[in-house]
Amino acid sequence: MSSNTALLVNIFFSLTIGFSIAYFSIPIIIRIARVKKLFDVPNERSATKIVVPTLGGISILIGFVISLLIASGKVNIDCLKYLFAAIFVMFSVGLKDDLIGTSAVRKLLIELAVAFGLVLLGNYRLTDLHGLFGIGQTGYIFGTILSVIALVGIINAFNLIDGIDGLASGTGILVSLTYGVWFLNAGDPLYTIACFSLAGSLGAFFLFNVFGKTNKIFMGDTGSLILGTILAVFTIHFNEFIPADSNVMEGLPALSLAIMIVPVIDTLRVFAIRIYRRRSPFRADMNHIHHQLLRIGLSHLNSTLLIILINGLIIILALSIINVLGNNFTFLMILGLGFFLGNLPFEIIKYREKRSATAGESENSRDHLLPDEKLV
Repeated sequence: MSSNTALLVNIFFSLTIGFSIAYFSIPIIIRIARVKKLFDVPNERSATKIVVPTLGGISILIGFVISLLIASGKVNIDCLKYLFAAIFVMFSVGLKDDLIGTSAVRKLLIELAVAFGLVLLGNYRLTDLHGLFGIGQTGYIFGTILSVIALVGIINAFNLIDGIDGLASGTGILVSLTYGVWFLNAGDPLYTIACFSLAGSLGAFFLFNVFGKTNKIFMGDTGSLILGTILAVFTIHFNEFIPADSNVMEGLPALSLAIMIVPVIDTLRVFAIRIYRRRSPFRADMNHIHHQLLRIGLSHLNSTLLIILINGLIIILALSIINVLGNNFTFLMILGLGFFLGNLPFEIIKYREKRSATAGESENSRDHLLPDEKLV
C-alpha cells in the first residue's frame, strides 16, 4: 500500500472513528445528565427556552482524542502532547464552569496560562506574518505576545458563538475540514488526521444538538473551550507550516482570517459594542450576529446554515483573490467584508423598527383627526 493510499485510509478511519465514538457516547452522557440533573437552565439571554442537558463537550473530547490516537497509525504524535495537555486543562475548566460556575477573571487567567504553555513549551508561536502590515519575522518576544493573544482570542471567540444550535460545531466542522484539506495537500499527515478526527466528532455532536428532540444536548463551556483551543492551535500551525509541495499556497494571515471569520468578527463586534456602551467587554448580552438573525425571524438551523454558508464563500473568495491582491489587501478586504456582513442583520432590524415607529406615528395622527377630516 502506497503512503498516499495509507493516509487516505487513516483519514477515513479518523472521520468514522471520531463520529462513531461521539455518536454512541452522547446518549450515555444525556442519561447521566438527566439522572444528575446537569441541565442548562434557560435565562433571559438564552436562545433556547427549554431545559437541555449540557456536557456535550465530553463526546467531542473523547471522539477527537481516541480517533486521533487510533487513526494516526505509525505517524508520530509526540509533538501533540502539549495540545493534549492544554485541552485537558480547558476541559477541566469548562466542566467546572458547566457544573458550578467559574468567574470570568479566573477563566481568563487559566486561558492565559494555557496559552503561554502552548507557546513556550509546545512552540506554537507565530514567527512570520508574511509581510502583513509590513511585518515579516516577528522576533521571539513579539511573536510570543502575538501568539498568546491569538490563542486566547480564538478560545474565547468559539465560547462566544456557542449561542444557537449547531453554530459552534458547524463552524468548527467547516474550519477543521478546510485546514484538513490544506494540510493534506501541504504534506502534513499528522495535522491532517487531527483535523478530520475533530470534524468527525463534531459531526456526531451537530446531529444531536440540531436535530435531537428527546436526546438534544449542548456542548457547554466544556465543548466550546476545547474546540477553541484545538482550532487555535491548528490556526497557528497553519501559518507556520511550510508546504512540502511548492505548488501549495502557504498558510497566510489573510487566509486564516477568512477561515476563522465568523468567531473573529462576532467577538470583535460585540466587544466594540460593549466598550462603546461603557460596559465590560466580558459581560454577556444579545448583540451577537446569531441573536440578530433570530430577531429577524430566522430559525436556529437557518441562522446557522446561513452563517456557515457565508463563511464558506468568504474562504473561497480569499483563495481566489490572494494571489492577485496579496496578503495585505486580502486581509483588509476580508476584514471589512466581515464587519459589513456581521452588522447587516442589526441594520435590517433598525430599519424595520424605524418603519414600524413611522407607521405607528402615522396611525396616531389619523386617530387624532376629527371624524370629517379622516382619510377615506
